[in-house]
Amino acid sequence: MANFYPFDRVELTKKQKPIKRKLLSDGSKRIEKKIAVLGGSTTNGIVDMLELFLLYYGIKAEFYQSEYDQYWQDAMFGAELREFQPDFVFIHTTSRNITAFPEMSMNKEEADGLLKKQLEHFTVMWDKLREDLSCPIIQNNMEMPYWRLLGNKDCADFHGRVNFVTRLNGGFYDYAAEHSDFYIHDINYLSASLGLENFFDLRQWHMYKYAVAPKLFPDFAFSLAKIFASLLGKNKKVLALDLDNTLWGGVVGDDGVENLALGQEVPMGQAYCEFQSYIKAQKQLGVLLTVCSKNDRKNAIAGLEHPDGVLRPDDFTVIKANWEPKSLNIQQTAKELDLLPESIVFVDDNPAERAIVGDMGIETPPMDIIENYIKTLDKGGYFEVTNFSADDLRRVEMYKQNAERAAAQSSFKDYGEYLDFLEMKAVIEDFSPINLARVTQLTNKSNQFNLTTKRYSPAEMEKVYKSEDYIRLCGRLADKYGDNGIVSVVIGEKQGGALDIQLWLMSCRVLKREMEFAMLDVLVQKAREQGLTKLVGHYYPSPKNSMVKDLYMDFGFTKTEEDGDGNTRWELSLDSYENRTSHIEIN
Repeated sequence: MANFYPFDRVELTKKQKPIKRKLLSDGSKRIEKKIAVLGGSTTNGIVDMLELFLLYYGIKAEFYQSEYDQYWQDAMFGAELREFQPDFVFIHTTSRNITAFPEMSMNKEEADGLLKKQLEHFTVMWDKLREDLSCPIIQNNMEMPYWRLLGNKDCADFHGRVNFVTRLNGGFYDYAAEHSDFYIHDINYLSASLGLENFFDLRQWHMYKYAVAPKLFPDFAFSLAKIFASLLGKNKKVLALDLDNTLWGGVVGDDGVENLALGQEVPMGQAYCEFQSYIKAQKQLGVLLTVCSKNDRKNAIAGLEHPDGVLRPDDFTVIKANWEPKSLNIQQTAKELDLLPESIVFVDDNPAERAIVGDMGIETPPMDIIENYIKTLDKGGYFEVTNFSADDLRRVEMYKQNAERAAAQSSFKDYGEYLDFLEMKAVIEDFSPINLARVTQLTNKSNQFNLTTKRYSPAEMEKVYKSEDYIRLCGRLADKYGDNGIVSVVIGEKQGGALDIQLWLMSCRVLKREMEFAMLDVLVQKAREQGLTKLVGHYYPSPKNSMVKDLYMDFGFTKTEEDGDGNTRWELSLDSYENRTSHIEIN
């Protein structure tokens, strides 16, 4: 399936089993995770649909489900849940699980006390799960109640159910802000988007205790799956955008810049301006904007300089405006950005172009009419945010700086002279509370330069950070063009006299800059300081990390084991090791 969204709910529900078989038979190597689903209502239908979306995202899940409405008991006391040792816990509660609402006879203090008691019911459970399982928790917020005693006043009066749910949700959000491994699944927004009357099906509740209408299980599961996908680094990174009839109405080469539908004078022009504003806002998340258009470059630039437009040429990291096949331009864009083509979302009004690019395994959302463009991209959830760092905010600028470095490199005949010209400085140090979120994020996003492809949840990384059994390094690289941010992470576990390297990854944007040697030099130094005598490395092949297959050999390690799947083990004695870095100043 080229795109899972938008989907046909009925078709998806009817054909769950053949779709699952098709996904499992595609030969993809998937991330395997255990997910515990603790339900305040019946969950099996949601779990079945969630499994499909996770498979689509490259995640193979094993599920544990609590018995009906035993979510709290399981969370607090469940031995079977603890034996399961989940990687994630999802708590599927709804407004149905609010045990008491304010009565009209209550005063404000009594209503506040009721709210506090209800919130404590959840926070005590979350704290217990975090203490016992040390894994990320995903919690539904509460949808609005399906009836209001006070009518419109229900939202403003402390006696109102709508008011109570709104304040309870606020307590959930406060907890999420204070705990980095706790995430909200926003069914309040989801139910509003789908329509509250559609979200409930009282007959299904009374007969089967489904708190969400079964016809909306696909919508619910897709919304939830996006959180898991984001946490496991499955987000997209690039928007590749067509121009004519995509960013503006009309064809710039035929109609001329002055006749394009763009601006506030006509409704169609307003719609395209609003879409451009939405696209430009994505840059705040670190999404890279590129152009992929069959066009004369001069005309393309003229269109992007339209006085009523929102996007400008310098908003784009790469501009491919030519008459080459768009599929080829997409591949070249990915190569220039040192990203995999699958990191790209291709936005084009032409279904034929989308079909060709979609055959490459690239997401190509159907763009029908301009009024639906924002909805299609927004609900597709390609850039779902679960963690956000300062480096994300600077990503667009970082890639532009990389383009400047590439241009400078072409003027040097000697590569070593080019590296010296960059005046590179690396800060390589242990993890800290300040950089822990970025380090965790990097472990879940880096695929090509990642020798073991191991992923860490925030809770798992917290354990590693606090343990004396590990040597941890994160490396930041800056040069005369700017700061690349944290670009490399190494985690090694001390085992006797050896350091077993369980994770070694690096961002591809600093490839061939000697940063890997700088990390190795510091790793050897730290290992020696702790009396260790050798390093042990592992390479586990994946469809994406073949580029580092020989990294340990390049480092001077000796291969000691290899199995039939290509998994290898390497060793390096520290006795005679000499530093390998010559072009980076290491702090």
